[in-house]
Amino acid sequence: MAGDMQITCSDCGKEFTFSAADQAFFQERGYSTPKRCKPCRQAKKADQGGSGYRSASSQGTPVICSGCGQPTTVPFEPRGDRPVYCRACYTARKGGGGGGRAAERA
Repeated sequence: MAGDMQITCSDCGKEFTFSAADQAFFQERGYSTPKRCKPCRQAKKADQGGSGYRSASSQGTPVICSGCGQPTTVPFEPRGDRPVYCRACYTARKGGGGGGRAAERA
């Protein structure tokens, strides 16, 4: 097993110890080596609303529907190279009512 590592925090610039036990824990779970010290990681997490996910994604991104031109909100960040639709236009383009196999039986 590797020994303790000294890492410089990308936020505050202070050195912190990445212990051998922490390295094993991170490796077991497939996590990458941390870039921030524990206080900076906690501060970043608090700034993001307490989760590891961006809080903006839970609020949605305001866009103009490519189908009807009305303002809407989508739960992702559009890439810009693909059209974005409101719920009604998306459902209409997708084929509407779900069901799937019912149409095959008819």
